[in-house]
Amino acid sequence: MAGSATAGEGTFLRVLPASDLPEGKGRAVTVAGEEVLLVRSGGRIHAVQNLCTHQRAKLEGGRVRHGHISCPLHGMLFDLATGAPKGSLSRIPLKVYPVRVVDDWIEVQVG
Repeated sequence: MAGSATAGEGTFLRVLPASDLPEGKGRAVTVAGEEVLLVRSGGRIHAVQNLCTHQRAKLEGGRVRHGHISCPLHGMLFDLATGAPKGSLSRIPLKVYPVRVVDDWIEVQVG
């Protein structure tokens, strides 16, 4: 990782230039051993676990619309801001990571 700063209960780690994440797309990165999906939706950048809580499929490549991502396997929807599932396939939310942009770098808080 290119740099870090401590804030709150964890450490923010630089993971990807913000300009490398287009609107409506997701990109998986590994942060401190955890696979995290970065997604830009509605101009905001979100960081969530890259694993559906329904069938444990990777969320990378899922459709991003209106602040939600759908699992490519069965279409399970998750709110990117809260991780909350939408629908009846799962009641288990995604893990959501604090994220920020500093000097055009996306930083994700882990720990």
